[in-house]
Amino acid sequence: MMMARKLVLLSAVALGGLMGMSPVAQARHRDGAAGPADTRAQDLLSHMTLQDKLSMVFTIDGGGTMGNAPVPPGGLGSAAYLRTPAGLPPLQISDAGLGLRNPSHVRPHGQAVGLPSGLATASTWDPDMARQGGAMIGNEAWRQGFNVLLAGGADLTRDPRGGRNFEYAGEDPLLTGRMVGATIAGIQSQHVISTLKHFAMNDLETSRMTMSADIDNAAMRESDLLGFEIAMETGHPGSVMCSYNRVNDIYACENPYLLTKVLKQDWKYPGFVMSDWGATHSSARSALAGLDQESSGDDADARPYFREILARDVKEGRVPTSRVDDMARRIIRSMYDVGLVDHPPVMQPLDVVTDTLASQHDEEEGAVLLKNRANILPLDPNARIAVIGGHADVGVISGGGSSQVDPIGAPPIGVVKGPGKKDWPGDPVYFPSSPFRMMQAEAPSAHLTYDPGTNITRAVEAARKADVAVVFATQFTYEGMDAANAMTLDDNQDALIAAVARANPRTVVVMETGDPVLMPWLDNVGAVMEAWFPGSGGGTAIARLLFGRVAPSGHLPMTFPASTAQLAHPDIAGVTATNVFEMQFHTDQELVYDEGSEVGYRWFDRTHARPLFPFGYGLTYTTFHNDGLRVRHHGHDVIATFTVRNTGTRAGVDVPQIYVGLPDGGGRRLAGWQRVTLAPGESREVSVRLEPRMLAHFDVKHNRWDVPSGHYRVWLGSSATDDSDQVTVHLGGWTMAP
Repeated sequence: MMMARKLVLLSAVALGGLMGMSPVAQARHRDGAAGPADTRAQDLLSHMTLQDKLSMVFTIDGGGTMGNAPVPPGGLGSAAYLRTPAGLPPLQISDAGLGLRNPSHVRPHGQAVGLPSGLATASTWDPDMARQGGAMIGNEAWRQGFNVLLAGGADLTRDPRGGRNFEYAGEDPLLTGRMVGATIAGIQSQHVISTLKHFAMNDLETSRMTMSADIDNAAMRESDLLGFEIAMETGHPGSVMCSYNRVNDIYACENPYLLTKVLKQDWKYPGFVMSDWGATHSSARSALAGLDQESSGDDADARPYFREILARDVKEGRVPTSRVDDMARRIIRSMYDVGLVDHPPVMQPLDVVTDTLASQHDEEEGAVLLKNRANILPLDPNARIAVIGGHADVGVISGGGSSQVDPIGAPPIGVVKGPGKKDWPGDPVYFPSSPFRMMQAEAPSAHLTYDPGTNITRAVEAARKADVAVVFATQFTYEGMDAANAMTLDDNQDALIAAVARANPRTVVVMETGDPVLMPWLDNVGAVMEAWFPGSGGGTAIARLLFGRVAPSGHLPMTFPASTAQLAHPDIAGVTATNVFEMQFHTDQELVYDEGSEVGYRWFDRTHARPLFPFGYGLTYTTFHNDGLRVRHHGHDVIATFTVRNTGTRAGVDVPQIYVGLPDGGGRRLAGWQRVTLAPGESREVSVRLEPRMLAHFDVKHNRWDVPSGHYRVWLGSSATDDSDQVTVHLGGWTMAP
């Protein structure tokens, strides 16, 4: 009955707006006779009043997001809601970084399937997998009545302690752009708008509301902005969300260089820019800089800038009506472009089985095998196995904040009862997908025991009695606070792992983390698998990986440092607070990114630092050999060709990577890769087209990409530190438009 009432209400809202249009406009709106999205948007805009247009440029709280805000009439209970004019369907806007969010559990039936973390998806190096995951989220949103998702996080990992790194896709702009863009494309294939966020330089949570990220424009174009640019080209997002922080001392949501110069002029972006919640600081200044829609302004921002003040700015000539036309047109254009108008959501049950399988397969491809001494993995299905720690008996941990999903099959508080934290984002939520139970199902002949790991003496005794000990280690990271604990596991987990490894050297460690962590016990354990935040199908995926039903194929999308001293910024500026609210507000903070575009592995390459595990690294249950690298170029196309051989005894997936070094030096850059599946003994010749912008510098003065003339080093490797095969090629140089 509740679903039926909501459907009637949505229909009534749409019908009310349609009745206010002229008969001609009604007909064109219904049947799409006006043609493509741009034409249809312009046609509809010509029939709208100024007040209609102004009503498009702000959203209100959807209920449950800011404090105890009620669900507005017509809303479903979400991040934001907009009752649109002119017969357009209302915008039902939901957080959905990793799955459909149900803020404050406001929707009684708001549980959903959650994907593994963005880092897990990025670890697949498989855009098709990212696209499938996006389609799953988009379809669940569509089935629950939502048509705009706040997804598509593309901020680079400039610091491995970042609280929201788990939502994003790592430290490289090419990998980030292609993977995040594919996720966006999957979401929008379901007639749901996706954002691309947080634009830009929102790479830390500390002081995120006020901090100025200071960086040279050329370096920014070659790193963080390039990730956004490639994601935009790949996914064509309907919206871009500007971020909280300042960039070179100007707030991102009123930054004309970012929003107008780069986004709308250089990249010719046709969609609309929405603000993050609480990221709008002005009316005329923001509108003229390129902000098109203020998000939940009444509740999130200091003042309702676009809802009340913008109309006065237009009336008094501070903002031209042509700018309001452009703001409304961009929003309407995106609605038509993804098919939101012609294919409105239809409330229906979720396909939980299919969607959970999609999440499981993502985790199976994204888990990264970091160590496997003496082939301790896969596990013997007849062994005595002691499973220890990490609440593996009940579920898998997830990251906190606006990407948090209410997991299907669990009460609102989750399957693990915490100590009763009340401050946002609350206790860690565990998805009810138990690795221990799934291991029992996967290997019924094995003798498995579970110990919670809270008493190290008892855990050690369990490990001594077993052939193999599998320790699950967890790290809770979340929006609003960076990990200020120097990348160490909390709750005495390092001591637990070390003690278990001393008792049984055949110890396997499964890491469920949102960031890299230091591993002081690494030399003493037999195997390590990085499972990230594993998602709704995580328990099954981990069990299948451990017993070899599927072979690991993930490769790291970020460098695992050996110490914080290796980082470009060993100390996080402003980490002095003790709670989330205080961490976000340090008004005097400026972070100078003097490393420029040398992010992550590029920094390690430049400084010759040896990481714990390098970017691109990952093992599997077979072995590969790649050789025969040769590079040819035809005009501006540069192609690397090589041979991949499976030299092991079982089928597996390899991810050979191509890196380039420019004639004038600097850290090497990932320029392309290819996932290759081979049977034992099989070989294949592979060709990879190198991304031209990875061969170039950005020339700010002439506003273009310059590929310098000279000799380029090209590496074929299994990670960013693999120098096993390389060649030198001479390129004549050329320029490209931004």
